[in-house]
Amino acid sequence: MTMKHIRHIIASCIVLLFTCSALKAQETSISSANTNQKIGDVIIFALPLSTLGAAYIIGDKKGAWQFTKGFIITSAVTYGLKLSIDKERPDMSNHNSFPSGHTSTTFHSAGFIHSRYGFTYSIPAYLLAGFTAASRIDSKKHDIYDVLAGAAIGLGSNLLFTSEYQKKHMELTFNSDKGDYLIGFNYNF
Repeated sequence: MTMKHIRHIIASCIVLLFTCSALKAQETSISSANTNQKIGDVIIFALPLSTLGAAYIIGDKKGAWQFTKGFIITSAVTYGLKLSIDKERPDMSNHNSFPSGHTSTTFHSAGFIHSRYGFTYSIPAYLLAGFTAASRIDSKKHDIYDVLAGAAIGLGSNLLFTSEYQKKHMELTFNSDKGDYLIGFNYNF
């Protein structure tokens, strides 16, 4: 296991630890009637902050910038649609139902981790994003279409800006010099 792998594992644990700590801090103020909604309200801030923080901790400034650009696009598209589409929330509290901002934000974070560092490291983030999406439906703030659109926006922004952090495991090289030819194959474990 290389130092790079160890840093990725540590960063993934920091994301999960920070999010769980934030949830635990909110535990005393959560009533049983709206527990899921409150937890989703914490995750919407904790997940992006811990994702960005983890990128800085492992020294991935390029990744942090990619995350920031994607976050700006996710937010702009989400709130642009909320303002232009007049869809009433299921609880009838206002007309900002479509798409789910909580879902787009958390799925942007999970998708960034997946695209940049690999699926294995993104599993905790996807679980938190999925919980947040379910909490929005459970609290009657959104329906399934709002949540699906939010997830699509969050994941889609990563397609625009996020590139892989690690190099490919296999590499084929070719060199020629004055009639000599060299073919090389590298495999990184």
